[in-house]
Amino acid sequence: METFQKIYSLACERKGGKHALELLLGKRILGKKLLDDNAAEQSVAELSDDRILSVFTKQVFKSGFVWRVVENKWPDFEDCFFNFNIEKILMMPEEMLERKAADPKIIRNYNKVKTITANAQMIFNEQQNGQSFSTFIANWPSSDIIGLWAFLKKHGQRLGGNTGPYALRLLGKDTFILSSDVEAHLRAQKIIDGGIQSKKSLNAIQAYFNQLQQESGYSLTQLSRLIAFASGDNYVQVEPA
Repeated sequence: METFQKIYSLACERKGGKHALELLLGKRILGKKLLDDNAAEQSVAELSDDRILSVFTKQVFKSGFVWRVVENKWPDFEDCFFNFNIEKILMMPEEMLERKAADPKIIRNYNKVKTITANAQMIFNEQQNGQSFSTFIANWPSSDIIGLWAFLKKHGQRLGGNTGPYALRLLGKDTFILSSDVEAHLRAQKIIDGGIQSKKSLNAIQAYFNQLQQESGYSLTQLSRLIAFASGDNYVQVEPA
């Protein structure tokens, strides 16, 4: 199993040196990672829950579709679905939802449109426990990020696979992403040998990332990117500043 330093050295070689690599990792400043991570988690908690639902919905529609089209149509999505106000979404009768799903201003996919109400319900249910869903996400420990993935998959709709993790990262929650390059690394290091989404594999992956984090002090997001930079065919370099 490769150590953090080995992975880091490989990424440096492929990306034009340490300075260029650190730029790609998000201009990390040694000694301030914990402060930066806490600030990110705090910003998640400060989001309103309608923004959580908006991001979840956008990622659901981006899955298997042209991302640019989704982005271009997103203002119409916001308008059509009351800016993703949770209570208004849940008050919509079935007939209204069907009409909105047929609106040519949005992407007309009724099965994906139905996830809006289902995921709004998940958010509403957590609100009944006395906290916003954004706070719920922010407080979830990154050392068990796969547990949060599992929660979204079980209680939401179409938030399994990488859809939920990508949404979490967009919201500012620290998480790794199981991209093809990351998966190739995990298999090469024999951390996993079966299905990548199996419980056994996910537990092994979480343990591996936790170990790398203890070695390095880097966030899960940075470690995920670092592994991708050290693997696969991506040799794009950044010119030193």
